[in-house]
Amino acid sequence: MSEPVKPRRPYRSAVRAERARQSRDRILDAATTRFLELGFGRASVRVIASDAGVSEDLVFHLFGSKRGLLGAVMAREPDPGLETLAASGGAAVVRDEEDQRRQVALLAERVGADLARVRPLDDMLRAAAAVDPELAAVREDLHLRRRREATTAITRWMHDRGPLRQGVDEASALVWTLTSPEVHHLLVEGWGWSQGKYVDWLRTNLEAGLLS
Repeated sequence: MSEPVKPRRPYRSAVRAERARQSRDRILDAATTRFLELGFGRASVRVIASDAGVSEDLVFHLFGSKRGLLGAVMAREPDPGLETLAASGGAAVVRDEEDQRRQVALLAERVGADLARVRPLDDMLRAAAAVDPELAAVREDLHLRRRREATTAITRWMHDRGPLRQGVDEASALVWTLTSPEVHHLLVEGWGWSQGKYVDWLRTNLEAGLLS
């Protein structure tokens, strides 16, 4: 009589899962670097795979295509600005603050920090979207749906603490516009402002537009 098959040890599965996660993270790190350095069109999967120390087949297995890889990179840094705030611990700080002006200041500080990190990725996505309809749809979803939903949620938190100068819809549109990566690009890259000056400008204009 044959001996019963022993079940696999759980730790083996955990080790494999951790190795898979590490490989995925290395691919996303390499892709982020190459997309920013070369742009979407010139950054090849072959070079990204080589940088990550994995095979091209693994990249395609995990992400399906180069577009899928870019989508995963953007999902990893989902917000140029507000979505990460609405989905993270930073959200609670803004939501739970009772003073509206302090809410605005916290929002400006967090958005400024997020945009300094992720806006270059959005610049690259915007350039790629101009010639690729599928990537244009990715960016449209990112900005017209996900950022808009996050902006509305954050504006409602401020409304919960007191009256706003405008209705929630108009106030949300104002926040959505002022915190956009396009405005950040124009002021920091185009006008030559420092990050600190951008954050001060954002706080001042959010206060002026939102608070009575």
